[in-house]
Amino acid sequence: MNLEKLIAALPGDIDGVLIESPENRRYFTGFPSSAGILLAAKQGSVFLTDSRYIEAAHNEIDCCEVMELKGQEEQLPALAKKLGCSCLAVETSRTTFARVGKLKKMLGDIRLFEGPAIDKFIGHLREQKSAQEVNKIKAAQRITELGFDHIARFIKAGMTEREIALELDFFMLKNGAEALAFDTIAASGVNTSKPHAVPSDKKVEAGDFITLDFGATVDGYRSDMTRTLALGRVSEKQKLVYQTVLAAQAATLTILKPGVTCKAADAAARDVIENAGFGKYFGHGTGHGVGIEVHEGPTLSPISSDILEAGNVVTAEPGIYLPGEFGVRIEDMALITPQGHENLTSSPKELTVVRG
Repeated sequence: MNLEKLIAALPGDIDGVLIESPENRRYFTGFPSSAGILLAAKQGSVFLTDSRYIEAAHNEIDCCEVMELKGQEEQLPALAKKLGCSCLAVETSRTTFARVGKLKKMLGDIRLFEGPAIDKFIGHLREQKSAQEVNKIKAAQRITELGFDHIARFIKAGMTEREIALELDFFMLKNGAEALAFDTIAASGVNTSKPHAVPSDKKVEAGDFITLDFGATVDGYRSDMTRTLALGRVSEKQKLVYQTVLAAQAATLTILKPGVTCKAADAAARDVIENAGFGKYFGHGTGHGVGIEVHEGPTLSPISSDILEAGNVVTAEPGIYLPGEFGVRIEDMALITPQGHENLTSSPKELTVVRG
């Protein structure tokens, strides 16, 4: 269905599209592979892949013809001409300059269209999740939440951030994730002031905040959740910052619905943080879309021009990061529905003190 929509949307002077990025290949065919080319044209579509994937591709792809790729320099121009293509679009934002040059040389008199229109259309298609896509994201989120329940019981003083991250990763993979959604963040104490800290050999200790940002992948679709726990005890300043972030997240979640600008959704959280006196310690956007990629459109940020639509799945993840002290981030995923939104994240987010 998505492939049909793409082909139907092609302008009159563009006969087809070359889809080469792994993410978009999987989106349009449902088939994961590290190599392949999808030629989607008005007169027919073909997925080309090498001998490593050809048998599986024949078994799993039903939206287009499947053909073994033995030499793209000869096959691609011949197929394009067979399908009546005099102009092919490429994924401008996902194709390197070197690859464009190689394609031009390879395709000869077949013109390449390099404008952004195709990328924008594909991006918009991917932002509008079907019920099937939402179910996959929900399944990934359920595994993520099981992982959170497990790790909250597992954490003990003296463990390293790396040990915590590895345990969380192993649990999700053991319990149904086909892969991690992204590299797990497990940060503690002073490291929580770094939004994308890398797990280290630092040991967690009483009085630390522990920030966990993680997710699972199910059938190609990802989840994304962040929780900040406390170990042993919390200071009044830690409580204040935590409650401020929680209130900021609630402010964004409250207004999520079709027609709301992503800039306004970001401002709802940012205003709470600024009014509490922590505005300069919140540097990133409030959220982003999630799907086949963990970061896709739409984007909730002060400079975003996106507008929320039914079918979007977005995160709400404000944070406060005090350099040299600590940081807090809390993140849920929300599905935008015709009536408003459905929070896809059910893990508790009130301040939790782990007695590890």
